[in-house]
Amino acid sequence: MRPFLLAAFALLTVGPLLAQPTTPAPPTSLLLRPAAVFDGQTLHPGWAVLTEGDKIKAVGPAAQLAAPAGTRTLELPGLTLLPGLIEGHSHLLLHPYNETSWNDQVLLESQALRVARATAHARATLAAGFTTARDLGSEGAGYADVGLKQAIDRGLIPGPRLLVATRALVATGSYGPKLSVDVDVPQGAQEADGTDNLIRAVREQIGKGADIIKVYADYRWGPNEPSRPTFSQDELNLIVQTARSAGRPVVAHASTPEGMRRATLAGVQTIEHGDGGTLEIFKLMKQRGVALCPTVAAGDAVAQYRGWQKGTSPEPERIQQKRLSMKAALQSGVELAIGGDAGVFAHGDNLREAELLVREYGLKSLQVLRGLTSTNARLFQLPDRGQLKPGLLADMVAVSGDPTQDISALRQVKLVVKGGVVMEQ
Repeated sequence: MRPFLLAAFALLTVGPLLAQPTTPAPPTSLLLRPAAVFDGQTLHPGWAVLTEGDKIKAVGPAAQLAAPAGTRTLELPGLTLLPGLIEGHSHLLLHPYNETSWNDQVLLESQALRVARATAHARATLAAGFTTARDLGSEGAGYADVGLKQAIDRGLIPGPRLLVATRALVATGSYGPKLSVDVDVPQGAQEADGTDNLIRAVREQIGKGADIIKVYADYRWGPNEPSRPTFSQDELNLIVQTARSAGRPVVAHASTPEGMRRATLAGVQTIEHGDGGTLEIFKLMKQRGVALCPTVAAGDAVAQYRGWQKGTSPEPERIQQKRLSMKAALQSGVELAIGGDAGVFAHGDNLREAELLVREYGLKSLQVLRGLTSTNARLFQLPDRGQLKPGLLADMVAVSGDPTQDISALRQVKLVVKGGVVMEQ
């Protein structure tokens, strides 16, 4: 009887210790005192930010912020504190095409391997200062992006807050991989056509956890063909109407003028890529309130994978066309969402898009910085983030230097805070 009582006593005393969480509870409040605060619009030297729980409590001149008892103070001399960055276009379940081709990733890599990679990609994205990301398609990995989002939200793995598009929608026969005509292989997106099938596919994706419906408004019907429109105007209208009734936006992959026109008239939230856009099309987008996510970094990366020696050899036709379309986009005044199509190139190198827009496409650092924060938040209908204001999510990043003057300062990440919790670097 005595050994039994001793064992019971041990369980009673040790059990509660074993049940303790392995990570400390998040602080109730933080006071961050940087050299300057960029609030999503303007730089404010000498300001500070006070958080309470997962929200911002106060923002203003450091001398005017009174921290309650128990507040943890973080002195950040020489750093600029700004809202957590928002990645407008990524694929966490892909990795760079110069490592493994898109076809081989879709056909040969197991979903377990792809999810394991995506876990590392999510960590790298967060460490780069991106606390939110639109993940625009699992590219053959089904609904694995939903599970990845759930794991992040539950604190099982570190990563940004995700908006996921799951499988994406393509017209039958228009996507890939394309191998022998005698072999049916798994596709990188969900095929659907016509009224009943499209309604069912949109609702299915939403029911499985899609925050966004992504549609390919044009694509290459054959492996060596130029892109051409895929869905009809009526089909695109139906996709947007069905998603909108469920409170979900639609984004459209589109690079041809006609594909972009149809998607714009259907009422999508953003058009991704837009490589062949014309001044007329961009003006229509502006008129209809449709933003462009140009993803210049993706085309730049792919051209280099195909042998372009940047800076020494002539620019490929694709890059020349992108410069023309971007010139027209800027002339039209269409709003720009900032997103690079990370996955085509390395996750964690997300700033590549912003740097190219400034260095090679004529945008100002301040414009792109606003794009990565407050503008992306507004365009993506995320009113709880993108600015440092009382009541918004305490998602922040501190960097060396002044990113309003030099966008590359965003590469010097010294601190990431997500929901009021300091993330390990």
